[in-house]
Amino acid sequence: MDTIVIGGGQSGLAAAHCLRTAGLRPVVLEAGEHPTGSWADYYDSLTLFSPARHSTLGGQQFPGDPDHYPTRDEVVAYLRRYADSLDVDIRTRTRVSAVEGDGAGGFLVHTADGDTLRTKGVVAASGSFGKPYLPQLPGQDTFAGQLLHVADYRNPKHYAGRRVVVVGGGNSAVQVGYELAEVATVTLATRHPIAFMPQFIAGQDVHHWHTTTGFDDLPPYWLAQIAARAGGGTLVLDTGDHAAALADGRMDRRPLFTAFEGDRILWSDGEREHVDTVIFATGYRPDLGYLHPLGALGEDGLPLHDGGVSTTHLGLGYVGVEFQRSFASNTLRGVHRDARHVTAPIAAYAGGALANYGL
Repeated sequence: MDTIVIGGGQSGLAAAHCLRTAGLRPVVLEAGEHPTGSWADYYDSLTLFSPARHSTLGGQQFPGDPDHYPTRDEVVAYLRRYADSLDVDIRTRTRVSAVEGDGAGGFLVHTADGDTLRTKGVVAASGSFGKPYLPQLPGQDTFAGQLLHVADYRNPKHYAGRRVVVVGGGNSAVQVGYELAEVATVTLATRHPIAFMPQFIAGQDVHHWHTTTGFDDLPPYWLAQIAARAGGGTLVLDTGDHAAALADGRMDRRPLFTAFEGDRILWSDGEREHVDTVIFATGYRPDLGYLHPLGALGEDGLPLHDGGVSTTHLGLGYVGVEFQRSFASNTLRGVHRDARHVTAPIAAYAGGALANYGL
């Protein structure tokens, strides 16, 4: 086969579309039961932070009112329809365990079922949901309360009357903290003050301006400079409800605590407080362990790449890495641009167009 795409979520489907458009016949390997990636496993109330008109993959618009904010289940349905429209071989319940070189400029892709597939090109699009990031604080392993990552959170019904601390200052942390505050006593614990960005500016959703001004395409270094000038925190989109909840005390924000002690946490000002549940909304890391045998990852486990194109192996690329090329890299509205950028050289290599150049 000419190319294998590892992962059948939004990134893998975008890559498959671009490869198919380039004349290749990619095979998509998805570990889950359906080609929807991690979307079905997110918390129940999740809605996109961008409206439908800005949340589409290449070749197929999101259905419904273009200005509505799609729910988790709407995204799942959209991805299933998109997969059905691609005319590519998508193999679900197929987990990749390792990728190795074949000694002839291609790759051997091994699956957990014991199969080995040979291919000329590989796109690693397995995302990061399978590798939630948990910072380690003193006493964490012996905490007597409930500790979980937001990847395992579904809805607030089990938290009524409880003392809950949500760690993190991004969109998901604030959204989960806000809905939990309806039934529980909630604190957002963050390293930096929360920086709210209005959802609407001059009557338009902020993503209209992200698109028309080029903000979505800013390179990672520029974004780091913007974050530094914003005080180091993550910008959180808000219609005003979340900021109001903090202002009127429905939930509060405190600097990140420093340690766990039994069923208590130690706040940075020295106060010790009993806490029932701590939810880490601290992001994810690329889930690319299957590439270790290939030698394509750095010591930190992150891919060695330039804009998603591997700097270690011809024919290897990545789609869906956060800030891979821009602010929108691992979002529905931006992943297709990255897929197009990455799959072009892979298609040329895997399709034989570079053979006359000795590649």
